[in-house]
Amino acid sequence: MITKDKKVVLAYSGGLDTTYCALHLSKDLGMKVYTVLGNTGGFSDEELSAIENKTQKLGVIQHTSIDLTEEYYAKCIKYLIMGNVLKNNCYPLSVSSERAFQAMAIAQYANEIGADFIAHGSTGAGNDQIRFDLIFKIMAPNAQIITPTRDLELSREEEIQYLKDHGIDDTFEKMAYSINAGIWGTSIGGKETLVSDQTIPEEAYPSQVTQTVASELSIGFEKGELVSVNGQKFENPIDAIKTIEKLGSAYGIGRDMHIGDTILGTKGRVAFEAAAPVLILKAHEMLEKHCLSKWQMHWKDQLGDFYGMLLHEAQYLEPLMRNIECFLEDTQATVSGEVKLMLYPKYYQMIGVNSPNDLMNDAFGQYGEKNEGWTADDVKGFTTILANSMKIYHTVNAKG
Repeated sequence: MITKDKKVVLAYSGGLDTTYCALHLSKDLGMKVYTVLGNTGGFSDEELSAIENKTQKLGVIQHTSIDLTEEYYAKCIKYLIMGNVLKNNCYPLSVSSERAFQAMAIAQYANEIGADFIAHGSTGAGNDQIRFDLIFKIMAPNAQIITPTRDLELSREEEIQYLKDHGIDDTFEKMAYSINAGIWGTSIGGKETLVSDQTIPEEAYPSQVTQTVASELSIGFEKGELVSVNGQKFENPIDAIKTIEKLGSAYGIGRDMHIGDTILGTKGRVAFEAAAPVLILKAHEMLEKHCLSKWQMHWKDQLGDFYGMLLHEAQYLEPLMRNIECFLEDTQATVSGEVKLMLYPKYYQMIGVNSPNDLMNDAFGQYGEKNEGWTADDVKGFTTILANSMKIYHTVNAKG
C-alpha cells in the first residue's frame, strides 16, 4: 500500500489515539494529513482552539471542525426522545448515536477534497471501529481505510512514549479516565469499567453535586418536541437540553453504569453522566402515558427499543430507520403539555402532567371511584363476552 504524499482524512478528537495517528500518518508514512473534528456539542470554543493548535505540531496540512449539533438533534436526538430510547432501560446512547454523524461528516469531507485514504483512531476492541468503518465504506467507498491504533495493536504506554520521542509532551498520562462529551450525555471510561464489580469514584464524573436543596422542574413539549423549561420558551430545543443539563447535573442526576452487548459479541461497561437525556426521556414518557392509547404505547415501546438497538449496532443508514422515524413522529400529534418533576441530590421524582390531550378525563370516569360512560349492567355483559373464548377453551379441554 503506497501512502507517501497521499491525502488522508483523519477523524480527530484531540485524544491520545487520534494524536498518535496524526503524527504516525504524517511522519512515518509521509502522508498529507487532514484532520476533521465532528463536534456534537461536547467542545467549548476554547477547547476547539486548543485542539487546532495541537494539530499544527503533528504535521497536519489542515484541521477542520464541523459543528454537527443541529443536524444531530434534528436527525437523531429528536427521535430518541420520541421513542423514549434508553438502551437496556439505562443508557441514552450518548456515544453510539453521535458516532454515525461524525462518521458521515468525515466521509463527506473526504469526498470533497478527493482523499485517497480515510482514517480513525479506534482500537480493535470496541464498537466505534465498526461504526466508523461501516459508514466510511458506504459513503466514501473510493477511500481506503487506515487504522494505526487497531492494526499495530499499540498500548497506551507505547503511544505516549512515541509522542514524547517526537517532542509531543502532552498530559495524556495524567488522564486516568477517558471522557467523551456531547449534547446527549458524557461517557466515562476507566479501570473500574473494565471489571464487573467496581464503579468509578465520585471525582471521575465531570460534574459535581453543588445543589442540596430540592427544586421543581417543568419541561414543556409540543408534538413530542421540547419547547420550554420552567416556563421559559425556547425556539431551539438544543438550548432547552443545555438548560436542563445544567439544572440536573448540579444535583448529580443522570449518572449510571451501562452494561451491554457490544457489536462484536462481548459484554462491555461504561459509566455515563446524562442529566438532560434522562430527565427529558422520563418526562416525555410520562406525558405519553397520558396522551397516547394503550396500543400506541405498546408499539412505540417495541419500535423505540428496536430503533435504539439498530443505532447502537452501527445501522443508522439502514432504510428501516427512516421508516421507524416516520412512525415515531406520527405518534406525537397529541403529545403536548407540561411535565413537572422534583429534583433532589442524585435522584428525581415525577409529579404529574398538564395537557390539553390528557386521556385521563373526568367525563369518562375516575379510576376506582366512579364510572360515567357505562353502567353496571354494561360491565356485566362486557365481562361475559370477554370471558367467552377462555371459557370455551377450558370447558373443551377440562381434565375429567
